[in-house]
Amino acid sequence: MGGAVGDGRELAAALRDPATTGTFNADDWTSLIAIARAEQMIGPLAHRLAGLPVPPAVARLLADARTSAEQGRIAALWEAEMARRALAPLGVPVVLLKGTAYVAAGLEAGVGRSIGDLDILVPRASLDAVEQVLLAAGWEWVKPDPYDDAYYRRWMHELPPLIHRMRDRMIDVHHTILPLTARIAPDADALIADSVALNNGLRVLSPADMIVHAAAHLIADGDLAGGMRNLWDIHCLVREIGTEGLSTRAAHHGLWAAVARAMRLAAALYEPERAEERPSAADRLFLHRVTARDGWGRATRPGTRMAFYLRSHLLRMPPLMLARHLWTKWRRGHSGL
Repeated sequence: MGGAVGDGRELAAALRDPATTGTFNADDWTSLIAIARAEQMIGPLAHRLAGLPVPPAVARLLADARTSAEQGRIAALWEAEMARRALAPLGVPVVLLKGTAYVAAGLEAGVGRSIGDLDILVPRASLDAVEQVLLAAGWEWVKPDPYDDAYYRRWMHELPPLIHRMRDRMIDVHHTILPLTARIAPDADALIADSVALNNGLRVLSPADMIVHAAAHLIADGDLAGGMRNLWDIHCLVREIGTEGLSTRAAHHGLWAAVARAMRLAAALYEPERAEERPSAADRLFLHRVTARDGWGRATRPGTRMAFYLRSHLLRMPPLMLARHLWTKWRRGHSGL
């Protein structure tokens, strides 16, 4: 392989079959670890390699990664508990999303996972009350810009991001899982109604909706940044909780095409021997974007990245609206407003 060569498929291969690292030389380890760090997947990799013979320096690094992931898990659960305590008087359902949901539910997708913001889903009718309670409890706006604030409130699927003034942790309060300007409008009421209660009163999405949300976030909304981690989430979710009722549920939300593609991509990367079909030309392009790293963890394939960046914006809003939005952002950035 060599430390200056390769792409994200090196990481996928090691996650898929950790025993393949038994023949690695120093450059191979440098490449694997650099890519894993860049993709925020050093934690899952460290857990997958636990117990295998590795060089002493690598063993220390992987042990540190496991310790860091455990600290991140505890911090994420504590932040969720702080939000629960603040919002409990409202009596509204609070649904955990993404990484915090995986660790709170004890799912395989949460093992070693890097967790950043706390993402929650609440009923849209409760947004004003939720916002006021969080502000009173110590959260404040990250970027109190009037244009951005109005844009989030009118068009987005979440409030403007908030950060706690003491703990320096961000919270994203969602009322659905795709922007209101997107062509697809998932059933947010059904997401909340069918969510599953945890012992502490917080909730997580139903098993099928968890996969639907992961696929929507990756395929129907974003530019595929962090795609290897998101596809690992989907791979783990499918393997652990299965796909019973998934096609019906995804179709209900208008997201079956996104779910089907996400499952194909996850299989192509992490379980190719069980993939039902060879990746199509379009799927190969998605994989080309997802694995765009070199052996030092640096981003590669700038043309492909830019294409998917533009695609993500076109998915979020119609072209004319997008043009107005980008023009406004550019003008404000260059006028000092």
